[in-house]
Amino acid sequence: MPLEGRAEPVHGLAMYGQPALPQGFQALPYVNPDAPQGGMIRLAEPGGFDSLKPWVLKGNAAWGVGVHVAETLMYRSLDEPFTLYGLLAQSVETAPDRSWVEFTLRPEARFSDGSPVTVEDVMWSYETLGTQGHPRYHGAWSKVAKMEQTGPGRIRFTFSENDRELAMLMGLRPVLKKAQWEGKDFSASGLEAPIGSGPYVVDQVEPGRMVTFRRDPDYWGKDLAVNKGRNNLDVIRYDYFGDANAMFEAFKAGEVTVWRELSANKWEQEYNFPLMTRGDAVKAEIPNGRPSGIMGLVMNTRNPLFADWRVRQAMIEAFNFRFINATLNGGKDQRITSYFANSSLAMQPGPATGRVAELLAPFATDLPPGTIEGYALPEGSDRALDRAGLRRAMALLADAGWSVRDGVLQNAEGRPFAFEILLNQSGTAMRTASETQQIADIYVQALRNLGMQVRITLLDPAQFVQRTNEFQFDMTWYERALSLSPGNEQLLYWGSEAADQPGSRNWMGMKSPAADAVIAAMVRSETDEEFTSAVRALDRILTAGRYVIPAGFSPVSRLAHAADLRYPAQTTPLYGDWPGFLPELWWQEAEE
Repeated sequence: MPLEGRAEPVHGLAMYGQPALPQGFQALPYVNPDAPQGGMIRLAEPGGFDSLKPWVLKGNAAWGVGVHVAETLMYRSLDEPFTLYGLLAQSVETAPDRSWVEFTLRPEARFSDGSPVTVEDVMWSYETLGTQGHPRYHGAWSKVAKMEQTGPGRIRFTFSENDRELAMLMGLRPVLKKAQWEGKDFSASGLEAPIGSGPYVVDQVEPGRMVTFRRDPDYWGKDLAVNKGRNNLDVIRYDYFGDANAMFEAFKAGEVTVWRELSANKWEQEYNFPLMTRGDAVKAEIPNGRPSGIMGLVMNTRNPLFADWRVRQAMIEAFNFRFINATLNGGKDQRITSYFANSSLAMQPGPATGRVAELLAPFATDLPPGTIEGYALPEGSDRALDRAGLRRAMALLADAGWSVRDGVLQNAEGRPFAFEILLNQSGTAMRTASETQQIADIYVQALRNLGMQVRITLLDPAQFVQRTNEFQFDMTWYERALSLSPGNEQLLYWGSEAADQPGSRNWMGMKSPAADAVIAAMVRSETDEEFTSAVRALDRILTAGRYVIPAGFSPVSRLAHAADLRYPAQTTPLYGDWPGFLPELWWQEAEE
């Protein structure tokens, strides 16, 4: 019997409306389809690695394996909020209500060992990732009611919940070779080079120090429209360093060919070294239109110390961003005012109105003040000591049962207000270790004026990952990039179930029925207007929840790179310098 609800196969799928690129498009609009092939790029990463399996929780995987080696059924455009085009899949079909999605594999798709990519490989990959893989894969898999082969090269997923994003997510899971992992513990970390269908293969590996990827000359998909102008370099090398200072010195010496500068001050004042002055390297600024995301010091509400919103607000009042920004960045960074700032998805100033207010209304009695009425961060002071902020902080702490006795802030039982700030000694994706420590040092000085006892602990990357995966911290540096198409992943970031799930991004431990409800509303939205209202409601819940003490962000990425490395500067995609931009769109000019 034919399957019910058969739809028409199409080349792409958008969350709302239609894909911007038509059937038969020749290349993505933000690539250089005539980019020369060949050459090498050398990138720097902090810390080290002990695994080549980025799809599991265990181990510290080398960067690049999941990007360059494995492929997904569909490719996500960097120029549209959420649109997918066929990659391993030549077409996609879905029901009008997105209750199911079906993919047809390209018959020419091959793994790097020459074997075909089959429906069996897809089904094994999805089930294995959904049950044994990293927790980020589990949520969507739990909503799959049935996975079935519906014909030669065809696979259909039927969903158990009303969730329009699931049809998109099923196109974005990595497809691995079943035969490679049969009889092995997939959840274990390891250094066995994965066999993928992507444009690169793992070439050289020095655990903890270096990994290189070599372009596969027999890559099956090199002539696809979605791949023209992409994957131009013959060799991509990642070198690992102890900290950001060592990484920067390697760039200055020409041993690393691209450097992402995080400090506006350094960008303007410290790029007069020989590599730059003789023209062997150049500076570039890449704009973007994506949300700011959240970055700053996160408070772990699993610790009773930070369970009270008044205490968390006091911690925010004591953080003098204005002075910190002036001291470290010359005042050039913009304050992160909410999780989706810098985008149309950001919460609007003042009281919630319209659909946003309707979504929040059922939870009004349980939401912290400001969620519905409107919330804004304190302005801070130009001086090191923001006395007004500290006075407000002390008043909030007193309301929460804390008072200073003999110079020590303590509660009625005499317990001192003492906690640890955990930092990664190798830095993070968006801040160097020295910068996060400088921020923490300035902050600690302010907290001591409140009678708090605070210590800063530096950990190596492996220890830091272990501690944060297991939520064993009081406060730590937190970064979470957010897209213009938030969806099911938000449950892993802030959902109630994720609060108790090791490895989730819900480091703050928030359990908010309101957040769970508006995330559900997001993924069920049928129009862009409904979706935007749900995201703005979530933004209010997160921001007024006072879980993170926000730092600043830059709406441009600052990249210094070897002069012979190029990127399509005239057609920068909407997402700018986002995964999939560097090194995928870059090329190396041959010497004249």
